[in-house]
Amino acid sequence: MQEYSYLLSELKKVLKKKNLKFTRQREVILQAIYYSSGHHYPEEILSIVKKNFPEENIGIATIYRNLAFFEEEGLVESISFGKEGKKYEIGHRHHHDHLVCIECGKIIEFVDEVIEKQQEKVAKKYNFKMVDHIMKIEGICSDCQKEKS
Repeated sequence: MQEYSYLLSELKKVLKKKNLKFTRQREVILQAIYYSSGHHYPEEILSIVKKNFPEENIGIATIYRNLAFFEEEGLVESISFGKEGKKYEIGHRHHHDHLVCIECGKIIEFVDEVIEKQQEKVAKKYNFKMVDHIMKIEGICSDCQKEKS
């Protein structure tokens, strides 16, 4: 994972390029995502911000606006959960894919070189220049399977 200082400098570069202000609110939101492990809904990110930075006056609309901006700039990535919305994690990390439990929402990250090579073969077969991909496999985790037994 990238160092937080690198991520912060990337944010500052993007803001400068777009003639936008670097604000404490943006920094706090990015920091909350960076230092909290896992994938979070915007409301969970707001809770983390309020817990760790109680002096900051940040509302849910500010969280959503900044998440959209961060995602557009590649600072965060999201996984869609349909009607439930998106969960966010820090971008600029090693590539990985996700197993998502449809019962409890647990997310398991994994890397599989066989799958990566197969995707490259498929792209080549169709003369398609792959620049990125997102894989989300939905199913039932082992914990939820045990509960049903």
